[in-house]
Amino acid sequence: MLSVSHLRKEFDGTVAVADVSFEVRRGEVFGLLGPNGAGKTTTIRAILNILQPDSGTILYDGKPFSEAVRNAVGYLPEERGLYKKSKLLDTILYFGALRGLSRTKARGEALRWLKRLNMMEHVQHKVEELSKGNQQKIQFITAVLHDPPLIILDEPFSGLDPINQELLKDIFLELKQAEKAVIFSTHQMDQAEKLSDEICLINHGKVVVAGALRDVKRRYGSNALALEFQGDGAFLETIAGVRKAILYGNSAELQLEASANLRDLIALVNERVELRKVEIREPSLQAIFLEAVGAALPAGQEARA
Repeated sequence: MLSVSHLRKEFDGTVAVADVSFEVRRGEVFGLLGPNGAGKTTTIRAILNILQPDSGTILYDGKPFSEAVRNAVGYLPEERGLYKKSKLLDTILYFGALRGLSRTKARGEALRWLKRLNMMEHVQHKVEELSKGNQQKIQFITAVLHDPPLIILDEPFSGLDPINQELLKDIFLELKQAEKAVIFSTHQMDQAEKLSDEICLINHGKVVVAGALRDVKRRYGSNALALEFQGDGAFLETIAGVRKAILYGNSAELQLEASANLRDLIALVNERVELRKVEIREPSLQAIFLEAVGAALPAGQEARA
């Protein structure tokens, strides 16, 4: 559906995007990942023809960008793009008109989405009266109101509490089942891991990891050891056989050397902390992200990252 090939964009001599390529298909959730400032938003704006790339090609079903394509895409920008003094429903209807919907059609779709996102009680409120999370939900509605086949969401979980993050995840899966193509940009690896079929991880404007999520995990090799424990786990980074330890308070993910002896390693850890859970699993996307981004940094910067 969407093909991005050798995309490049510079700003005043600074390369924001360098040779980025990927493809997105219908019925697929595609994670465009990377740290802040990696080039994700610039890539999205080039796809949407908001910015003209310096080189590269962007094709929709084999054709260049056109006005017909513009109306086939839904877009949620990272920054707020709502009129604060307008009432919520009027704002949605305005965006529906911009997309060519009749007022009757736009109103019906607006009410359907407001109900789906638990927003009906706010219909007559002004946008400025809404919380940040509810404003984000309104922006999402304006992106999908016209039922586009391609939906591009830049940091869609921004401002949402855990309950509404789960709600949005459910909607992602519904859109996928409806054969929509969904591209979402994020630096939250836990969200990306739960939702993405394919990923493209970029750093400093360059692709460092790309492909089907299951293949990426397989490519990053050895299984990880996930631990939950009571005590101070700082020592885990120093154990023989541990290539890297990622600590999360009273839990950790250990990336193991091929030569690591699991029985001995677990026994050693159990002498230092009270183990509550031990699980062997694939490396998490968070661990892959840290390894890939660290490997892509200039010498001496990995520790600071």
